[in-house]
Amino acid sequence: MTARWWSPRDWAISLLLGPWISCGLMRTGAATMRRRDVGREYPDGCWAKGERVIFAFWHGRLLMMPFAYPGVTAAILISQHRDGEYITRIAERLGFTVQRGSGTRGGARAFRQLVHALKEGRDVVVTPDGPKGPSGRVKSGVVELSRLSGMAIVPAAFGAYPRIVLRSWDRFVIPYPGARGVYVWGAPLYVPPDLSKAEAARFRSLLAERLDGVTSTADRLARFPAASEA
Repeated sequence: MTARWWSPRDWAISLLLGPWISCGLMRTGAATMRRRDVGREYPDGCWAKGERVIFAFWHGRLLMMPFAYPGVTAAILISQHRDGEYITRIAERLGFTVQRGSGTRGGARAFRQLVHALKEGRDVVVTPDGPKGPSGRVKSGVVELSRLSGMAIVPAAFGAYPRIVLRSWDRFVIPYPGARGVYVWGAPLYVPPDLSKAEAARFRSLLAERLDGVTSTADRLARFPAASEA
Protein backbone atom coordinates (compact mmCIF):
# COMPACT_ATOMS: atom_id res chain seq x y z
CA MET A 1 0.00 0.00 0.00
CA THR A 2 1.35 3.42 -0.92
CA ALA A 3 1.64 5.85 1.99
CA ARG A 4 -0.53 8.96 1.68
CA TRP A 5 0.78 12.30 2.89
CA TRP A 6 -1.53 14.37 5.05
CA SER A 7 -3.51 17.00 3.16
CA PRO A 8 -3.78 20.58 4.47
CA ARG A 9 -7.29 19.70 5.66
CA ASP A 10 -5.96 16.71 7.62
CA TRP A 11 -3.31 18.89 9.24
CA ALA A 12 -5.87 21.56 10.17
CA ILE A 13 -8.10 18.96 11.83
CA SER A 14 -5.09 17.55 13.68
CA LEU A 15 -4.15 21.01 14.97
CA LEU A 16 -7.70 21.56 16.15
CA LEU A 17 -8.30 18.23 17.91
CA GLY A 18 -4.82 16.84 18.62
CA PRO A 19 -3.67 19.32 21.30
CA TRP A 20 -7.00 19.05 23.09
CA ILE A 21 -6.79 15.25 23.18
CA SER A 22 -3.09 15.29 24.09
CA CYS A 23 -3.67 17.66 27.02
CA GLY A 24 -6.44 15.43 28.31
CA LEU A 25 -4.22 12.37 28.18
CA MET A 26 -1.33 14.23 29.83
CA ARG A 27 -3.54 15.49 32.65
CA THR A 28 -4.91 12.00 33.17
CA GLY A 29 -1.38 10.64 33.36
CA ALA A 30 -0.40 13.28 35.90
CA ALA A 31 -3.51 12.64 38.01
CA THR A 32 -2.95 8.87 38.17
CA MET A 33 0.81 9.04 38.66
CA ARG A 34 2.35 8.01 42.01
CA ARG A 35 4.50 11.08 42.38
CA ARG A 36 7.70 11.83 44.27
CA ASP A 37 9.67 15.10 44.34
CA VAL A 38 13.40 15.27 45.09
CA GLY A 39 15.49 18.42 45.40
CA ARG A 40 12.58 20.84 45.31
CA GLU A 41 14.42 23.00 47.83
CA TYR A 42 16.71 24.20 45.03
CA PRO A 43 14.19 26.21 42.97
CA ASP A 44 12.30 27.10 46.16
CA GLY A 45 15.51 28.65 47.49
CA CYS A 46 15.92 30.79 44.35
CA TRP A 47 12.34 32.02 44.59
CA ALA A 48 12.75 32.77 48.30
CA LYS A 49 15.55 35.18 47.31
CA GLY A 50 13.31 36.89 44.76
CA GLU A 51 15.09 35.28 41.81
CA ARG A 52 13.52 33.68 38.77
CA VAL A 53 14.72 30.34 37.42
CA ILE A 54 15.80 28.89 34.08
CA PHE A 55 14.58 25.28 34.20
CA ALA A 56 16.63 23.00 31.94
CA PHE A 57 15.96 19.34 31.15
CA TRP A 58 16.68 16.93 28.33
CA HIS A 59 14.19 16.96 25.45
CA GLY A 60 13.29 13.32 25.92
CA ARG A 61 11.79 14.08 29.37
CA LEU A 62 9.51 16.81 28.09
CA LEU A 63 6.12 15.07 28.24
CA MET A 64 5.34 15.30 31.96
CA MET A 65 7.50 18.28 32.88
CA PRO A 66 4.58 20.76 32.55
CA PHE A 67 3.27 19.26 35.80
CA ALA A 68 6.48 19.75 37.75
CA TYR A 69 5.20 23.05 39.15
CA PRO A 70 1.46 23.48 38.47
CA GLY A 71 0.43 27.12 38.62
CA VAL A 72 3.93 28.60 38.13
CA THR A 73 4.09 31.21 35.37
CA ALA A 74 6.78 30.29 32.85
CA ALA A 75 7.86 31.03 29.30
CA ILE A 76 9.00 28.22 27.04
CA LEU A 77 11.00 28.25 23.80
CA ILE A 78 9.50 26.16 20.96
CA SER A 79 10.90 25.91 17.45
CA GLN A 80 9.18 27.39 14.38
CA HIS A 81 9.00 24.16 12.37
CA ARG A 82 5.53 22.70 11.70
CA ASP A 83 5.57 20.22 14.58
CA GLY A 84 6.36 23.15 16.85
CA GLU A 85 2.90 24.58 16.15
CA TYR A 86 1.31 21.43 17.56
CA ILE A 87 3.52 21.56 20.67
CA THR A 88 2.82 25.30 21.04
CA ARG A 89 -0.92 24.70 21.23
CA ILE A 90 -0.42 22.04 23.89
CA ALA A 91 1.88 24.30 25.92
CA GLU A 92 -0.53 27.22 25.77
CA ARG A 93 -3.42 25.00 26.89
CA LEU A 94 -1.28 24.01 29.87
CA GLY A 95 -0.71 27.65 30.84
CA PHE A 96 2.72 28.42 29.37
CA THR A 97 3.75 31.57 27.53
CA VAL A 98 5.40 30.44 24.29
CA GLN A 99 8.26 32.09 22.39
CA ARG A 100 8.83 30.65 18.93
CA GLY A 101 12.36 30.25 17.61
CA SER A 102 15.42 28.03 17.35
CA GLY A 103 19.06 28.20 16.33
CA THR A 104 18.05 28.39 12.66
CA ARG A 105 14.78 30.36 12.59
CA GLY A 106 13.68 33.26 14.77
CA GLY A 107 16.19 32.43 17.47
CA ALA A 108 17.56 35.91 18.18
CA ARG A 109 14.13 37.48 18.65
CA ALA A 110 12.89 34.61 20.82
CA PHE A 111 16.06 34.77 22.90
CA ARG A 112 15.56 38.47 23.63
CA GLN A 113 11.98 37.73 24.67
CA LEU A 114 13.15 35.05 27.09
CA VAL A 115 15.61 37.47 28.71
CA HIS A 116 12.78 39.97 28.99
CA ALA A 117 10.49 37.33 30.54
CA LEU A 118 13.06 36.58 33.25
CA LYS A 119 13.51 40.27 34.07
CA GLU A 120 9.71 40.67 34.13
CA GLY A 121 9.48 38.04 36.86
CA ARG A 122 8.66 34.86 34.93
CA ASP A 123 10.57 31.60 34.93
CA VAL A 124 11.87 30.15 31.66
CA VAL A 125 11.84 26.54 30.46
CA VAL A 126 14.55 25.29 28.07
CA THR A 127 15.49 21.91 26.56
CA PRO A 128 19.21 22.48 25.86
CA ASP A 129 19.47 19.62 23.34
CA GLY A 130 16.25 20.46 21.46
CA PRO A 131 14.50 20.65 19.15
CA LYS A 132 16.42 18.14 17.01
CA GLY A 133 19.50 17.15 18.97
CA PRO A 134 22.11 15.85 19.20
CA SER A 135 20.70 14.16 22.26
CA GLY A 136 22.35 15.00 25.56
CA ARG A 137 24.45 17.86 24.19
CA VAL A 138 23.96 21.31 25.73
CA LYS A 139 23.78 24.11 23.18
CA SER A 140 25.09 27.58 23.93
CA GLY A 141 21.75 29.39 24.32
CA VAL A 142 20.91 28.35 27.86
CA VAL A 143 24.31 29.41 29.22
CA GLU A 144 24.06 32.74 27.41
CA LEU A 145 20.55 33.23 28.78
CA SER A 146 21.82 32.83 32.33
CA ARG A 147 24.79 35.12 31.67
CA LEU A 148 22.65 37.95 30.34
CA SER A 149 19.81 37.66 32.85
CA GLY A 150 21.82 36.88 35.98
CA MET A 151 19.35 34.09 36.82
CA ALA A 152 20.34 30.56 37.76
CA ILE A 153 19.94 27.46 35.62
CA VAL A 154 18.24 24.70 37.63
CA PRO A 155 18.72 21.25 36.08
CA ALA A 156 15.61 19.08 36.26
CA ALA A 157 14.45 15.63 35.18
CA PHE A 158 11.44 13.34 35.14
CA GLY A 159 11.65 9.58 35.50
CA ALA A 160 8.88 6.99 35.39
CA TYR A 161 8.33 3.26 35.80
CA PRO A 162 6.82 1.43 34.03
CA ARG A 163 7.28 3.45 30.88
CA ILE A 164 7.65 3.42 27.11
CA VAL A 165 10.86 4.75 25.56
CA LEU A 166 10.41 5.71 21.91
CA ARG A 167 13.04 5.01 19.27
CA SER A 168 13.36 8.71 18.53
CA TRP A 169 16.57 10.75 18.54
CA ASP A 170 15.83 11.91 22.12
CA ARG A 171 14.62 8.54 23.50
CA PHE A 172 11.30 10.18 24.44
CA VAL A 173 9.80 8.82 27.69
CA ILE A 174 6.07 8.10 28.08
CA PRO A 175 4.89 6.78 31.47
CA TYR A 176 2.19 4.14 31.75
CA PRO A 177 -1.02 5.16 33.54
CA GLY A 178 -0.50 4.76 37.28
CA ALA A 179 3.27 4.70 36.93
CA ARG A 180 5.68 5.85 39.62
CA GLY A 181 6.80 9.31 38.56
CA VAL A 182 9.82 11.11 40.03
CA TYR A 183 10.75 14.76 39.56
CA VAL A 184 14.33 15.63 40.48
CA TRP A 185 15.90 19.10 40.67
CA GLY A 186 19.60 19.84 41.01
CA ALA A 187 21.63 22.66 42.53
CA PRO A 188 21.36 26.06 40.77
CA LEU A 189 24.12 26.92 38.31
CA TYR A 190 24.99 30.63 38.14
CA VAL A 191 26.83 31.90 35.06
CA PRO A 192 29.06 34.98 35.57
CA PRO A 193 28.40 37.99 33.31
CA ASP A 194 32.00 38.27 32.07
CA LEU A 195 32.19 34.72 30.71
CA SER A 196 34.85 33.90 28.10
CA LYS A 197 34.28 31.43 25.25
CA ALA A 198 36.43 28.82 26.96
CA GLU A 199 34.55 29.24 30.22
CA ALA A 200 31.22 29.04 28.37
CA ALA A 201 32.22 25.63 27.01
CA ARG A 202 33.09 24.51 30.54
CA PHE A 203 29.68 25.61 31.81
CA ARG A 204 27.95 23.70 29.01
CA SER A 205 29.85 20.58 30.00
CA LEU A 206 29.05 21.13 33.67
CA LEU A 207 25.36 21.57 32.92
CA ALA A 208 25.34 18.40 30.80
CA GLU A 209 26.90 16.49 33.72
CA ARG A 210 24.27 17.81 36.12
CA LEU A 211 21.44 17.02 33.72
CA ASP A 212 22.74 13.49 33.28
CA GLY A 213 22.98 13.21 37.07
CA VAL A 214 19.42 14.30 37.87
CA THR A 215 18.08 12.20 34.99
CA SER A 216 19.90 9.10 36.24
CA THR A 217 18.59 9.74 39.76
CA ALA A 218 15.01 10.16 38.52
CA ASP A 219 15.18 6.90 36.57
CA ARG A 220 16.71 4.99 39.47
CA LEU A 221 14.19 6.24 42.04
CA ALA A 222 11.28 5.53 39.72
CA ARG A 223 12.40 1.95 39.14
CA PHE A 224 13.71 1.31 42.67
CA PRO A 225 11.74 3.62 45.03
CA ALA A 226 13.72 2.51 48.11
CA ALA A 227 17.04 3.50 46.51
CA SER A 228 19.20 6.32 47.86
CA GLU A 229 18.84 9.76 46.25
CA ALA A 230 22.60 10.23 46.01
